[in-house]
Amino acid sequence: MRMGQDGDVTAATILAERSARDLARLFREYGDEKLADRYARAIVAARDEAPIETSKRLVDILQAATPRALSNQGHPAKRVFQALRIEVNQELAILERTMPAAIDALAEGGRLVVLAYQSLEDRIVKRALQAATSSTAPLDLPAELPDHAPHLRLLVKGAELADDAERAANPRSAPVRLRAAQRIRPVSLPSTSASTNREPS
Repeated sequence: MRMGQDGDVTAATILAERSARDLARLFREYGDEKLADRYARAIVAARDEAPIETSKRLVDILQAATPRALSNQGHPAKRVFQALRIEVNQELAILERTMPAAIDALAEGGRLVVLAYQSLEDRIVKRALQAATSSTAPLDLPAELPDHAPHLRLLVKGAELADDAERAANPRSAPVRLRAAQRIRPVSLPSTSASTNREPS
């Protein structure tokens, strides 16, 4: 599940080393898995018998732990695999660092367009753009000072989705959310102190 071979964290090490509580939190937060606690306990019990080293074994464990009444509601491993992939590659942590850096890198008039492929990514993008397009002036301030004005303005209201034609031609576009914004004022540079500007005597 790694997007590169760097780093020591793999899906196998996560399954082997994390506690049932940590695994459940991971499946719940990154996979929105309703059976997170049940699956986590099943994994911990199975690894006590033998290491979980293949995708097939993990799938078998999850299928065995899935109640029969829910067995026809999608593949039980889908959300667990998503959660493991996100954790292994630190996808959300990287995006959280990238959004502010991308916004800061925009020149005045520059535009930023972001495609999010799942809801957790879109939430990070949405929050970063909301912060940059909102005034930071106190609510009781009678007038907005320039330093409090928004840095960006949204180019798309909410998130734009693929239209029916795009979804028909490219089914993978269905979950994608597009958000875009434009810088409307330059980044404020820190003021230079008087002592720095003073000529040497």
